[in-house]
Amino acid sequence: MSLAENIAQVQANIAAAALEVGRDPSEITLAAATKTQSTETIRAAIAAGITVCGENRVQEMTAHLEDNAYQGAELHFIGHLQTNKVKYVVGRVALIQSVGSQHLLNAIEAQAAKLDLVQDILLEVNIGGEESKSGIPPQELPALAVLAAEAPHLRLRGLMAIPPVARTPGGNRPFFTQMEQLFVDIRTSMGDNRSHINCLSIGMSGDYTDAVRAGATIVRVGTALFGPRPPMTRKA
Repeated sequence: MSLAENIAQVQANIAAAALEVGRDPSEITLAAATKTQSTETIRAAIAAGITVCGENRVQEMTAHLEDNAYQGAELHFIGHLQTNKVKYVVGRVALIQSVGSQHLLNAIEAQAAKLDLVQDILLEVNIGGEESKSGIPPQELPALAVLAAEAPHLRLRGLMAIPPVARTPGGNRPFFTQMEQLFVDIRTSMGDNRSHINCLSIGMSGDYTDAVRAGATIVRVGTALFGPRPPMTRKA
């Protein structure tokens, strides 16, 4: 199938999953995970209907921005962000989805203050408790959410998670259910700020329909759109 056909199929699958549980398909955003993709491929995806691109690596994102690859789409940062790379991301993306520590939160706030802007963020939850993944434990989420909501140059928009790799179909449904409950709890506890908290970013190529059924408002899909990722090339 062509890229345009893959995009149409994924969009159709999202719509069908949403309707199964009585949701409006327009509530769900398909974010194309464009890691390792070329500028030409990103432009083709946008031409075929992609409205949000998600980048994992700062260096790739910077190069694509220089090429104006994302024109016509919103840009999100969805990968692990090191504090020394914050200055290259804040103010250049619409949403940083992967804020998984107070240290990173503070660094983003400081850079946003320096630029005199408000940066939209999601808090990343390590819902599976995996040592290999970033994100905060669920029990630490309420305190970090309060800090995010009080930061003058941040706007807390919701939550993000990358569950463990599912070994069976539907294996991540319990994690998605937990994330949806955390999302509801944070919206409820944030008082006046809850109107901004409307993003739950869960689900990737292998499980995005389950995520939609569980309440996702953003799904991050790469392989199902672009096929297997090309190998990374190392620069000399």
